[in-house]
Amino acid sequence: MIELDARRLMCPMPVIKTQNIIKTMSSGEQLRVVCTDPGVMQDIPAWCRINGHILLKTEEVAGEFILIIEVVQE
Repeated sequence: MIELDARRLMCPMPVIKTQNIIKTMSSGEQLRVVCTDPGVMQDIPAWCRINGHILLKTEEVAGEFILIIEVVQE
C-alpha cells in the first residue's frame, strides 16, 4: 500500500495530489491518504465516484482524516 501524506494541505491540493499519485499506480493497488483538512471527507469520495476508483475506508483519528482507495485503471 502506498501512503500519501497530505497533512496541512488545504483544498484542492489533497485531491490534486491524490489524482497525480493514482495516475502512477496500477489497478488493484491501494492508496492510503492522510489529511488534516476535513473537506477531504466529501471531496475525495466524490472524486473516487467520478473517476471509478473504490473508496474502501474512511476514518478520523486524532484530528486526521484517513482514506483508503483501491485503484481501478482501464
